[in-house]
Amino acid sequence: MKVLFVTPECYPLVKTGGLADVTGALPLALAPFGVESRVLLPAYPGVRDKLTGARKVATLPDLFGGTGALVAGRTADGLQVWLVEAPHLFARTGGGPYLDANGHDWPDNHLRFGALSWVGAEIAAGRLGGWQPELVHLHDWQAALVAGYLHFDRSARPDPPTLLTIHNLAFQGLFGMAELASLRLPPTALDSDGMEYWGNLSFLKAGVRWSDHLSTVSPTYAREILTPGQGMGFDGLLRERQHELTGIANGIDVTVWNPLTDHALTTPYSVRRLPAKAANKAALQAQLGLPVRPDAPLFCVVSRLTTQKGLDLLVAALPRLVARGGQLAVLGAGDRWLEDSFRHAAHEHPEHVAVTIGYDEPLSHRLQAGADAIIVPSRFEPCGLTQLYGLRYGTLPVVARVGGLADTVIDANEAALRDGVATGFQFSPVEVDPLAVALERACELFADTVAWQRVVKRAMTRDVSWSVAAGAYLDLYQRLLATRLPDTSPHPAFT
Repeated sequence: MKVLFVTPECYPLVKTGGLADVTGALPLALAPFGVESRVLLPAYPGVRDKLTGARKVATLPDLFGGTGALVAGRTADGLQVWLVEAPHLFARTGGGPYLDANGHDWPDNHLRFGALSWVGAEIAAGRLGGWQPELVHLHDWQAALVAGYLHFDRSARPDPPTLLTIHNLAFQGLFGMAELASLRLPPTALDSDGMEYWGNLSFLKAGVRWSDHLSTVSPTYAREILTPGQGMGFDGLLRERQHELTGIANGIDVTVWNPLTDHALTTPYSVRRLPAKAANKAALQAQLGLPVRPDAPLFCVVSRLTTQKGLDLLVAALPRLVARGGQLAVLGAGDRWLEDSFRHAAHEHPEHVAVTIGYDEPLSHRLQAGADAIIVPSRFEPCGLTQLYGLRYGTLPVVARVGGLADTVIDANEAALRDGVATGFQFSPVEVDPLAVALERACELFADTVAWQRVVKRAMTRDVSWSVAAGAYLDLYQRLLATRLPDTSPHPAFT
């Protein structure tokens, strides 16, 4: 089976969030099942230099305002990558793939990701690169327009089925309706049953309307986005397609995240060498300027500091954690007022709170290894990865009962503790008091060393790798291919 992934990010080439982890790891996890994958993404600055054997395979003479090229290469892990090399669109420095230096969206993002989608559609139709996929897997709004281009250009038959994975429904790719003409789409694309969305055009709506199947990154999130409260205005449209919507929880790269081989750690450890985890806690406390106390439950946060992530709730619940003798280590950046709130907490409680504003990859690993628990109080969370890292490292997650957090963490209630299946702590509703209660429950269990270690060992033996998710995606791919009926009716080419 040949599958084309179309994505705006891919680890280790470019990453702003979990989407890159998925598109970097899932194709490799599918390879043992006989899936030949290629990943198509923009050639942002420096990305081509990270590939081995990079070579131009096609020229793109009229790519949305300039000349471009299709470049093929491989990552060090053997991932086959195709880059859309277009300096007039992607050779920019700023705040990441989507933002300028001031943190604002690039004003021509519709052209940048329209070009990515157009190239993806050309490859899907077998007109570019000399390789045609049997299925096209699209990721988020930046790739969703592939489905639109294939919908309006039916000259190549049979065209491969399309699967759109929604990683975060909050990002919808909204642009002015006047931009349609520059995207090489007909006026009928803006019909009410097309990509028109409250007076704008929406790349995401195009994908939701015209992809053959939809998926998202956890079963619970797939149900939540059908509701007005979590549907971000798309719930009605998604309910129309709920029988073509599948939730598959993400995995993580268990070679990168492995406490036994992690070079960032003071002392390697595993479920069979669990006492060595204590050395990482002591080293972390010393590094952060916290009292080195093995009896103090050490909680951590590794996150964007935003209200979506529920970190304002943690600020409000912090006095109750401090009253229990708990410590908190925070690593992240985001809303200035939240950064200042955590700085103030560290100033007021220097023996209990340590804050690092920014992002530090080695420190994130040391936090996962050295903390006793990780707090993920998100108001919504399609899947989440930090709680999976926590499970892998025996750092028990304290999570809101939403999205993928609800699907991946088993609450340490009495029944779960008695049956030996608990892996962390859930709380609901997503408010200050339930979070504070969950933190207090964690402190109480921590005081029972035997019971705590039992839960830690259960967490560390959970399979959080990509193997389970890869099998689910393979099954979905096979079902899409099996139900795809060839269309032999004539279709005029749209140009």
